[in-house]
Amino acid sequence: MGVTTILGGVTTQTPHNPGRIERILAYMVAGVVGLSILAFVAIIVGTVAGVGDNGGFSQGPWPIIFTLPYVGLPVGFVAIVALMLITGIRRSREARQNRR
Repeated sequence: MGVTTILGGVTTQTPHNPGRIERILAYMVAGVVGLSILAFVAIIVGTVAGVGDNGGFSQGPWPIIFTLPYVGLPVGFVAIVALMLITGIRRSREARQNRR
């Protein structure tokens, strides 16, 4: 529950268990943003390797790799905002319960 107690001048805080939605959002943020960063790295490596010559980026997996950061980063941002809101709501509820 996140209850803080003082024992001998030392403050200890019991850990809280994040809910299922918080864990799902956290893993989703890590996965989507991580995949988008890997797509950026793949584009850079592909450009250095010369894949873009003669329309090479318009075939194979490259169109998907180019599109991934355009979709993944905004989805990751929205998921981070949602995670912050859910965590804030949970903490305010815990604080209200601890005051009683």
